[in-house]
Amino acid sequence: MRVDEFQRHVEAIYLARDKKRGLDGTFRWFIEEVGELAAALREDDDVNLANEFADVLAWLSTLASLRGIELTKAVDKYSGGCPVCRAIPCSCPEK
Repeated sequence: MRVDEFQRHVEAIYLARDKKRGLDGTFRWFIEEVGELAAALREDDDVNLANEFADVLAWLSTLASLRGIELTKAVDKYSGGCPVCRAIPCSCPEK
């Protein structure tokens, strides 16, 4: 599934509910899912980890939709490589 297809799919499933919850409430759910992803990264359970990545991606997608952001356009930031040095792989000095 392409990014734009995924965004439309998540909208079909959740957008009406997420609009009622509002941006702040939806953002809080997103942060909770990021926390669950963090916990899954510490475990050795690839199935759970894949599920948590999917959840974070879905909540990120719905946040973008609530703000009118098309993720396919947002990812263009990285289409030319690193947004700072433009190299692939990045050649920026590490901090």
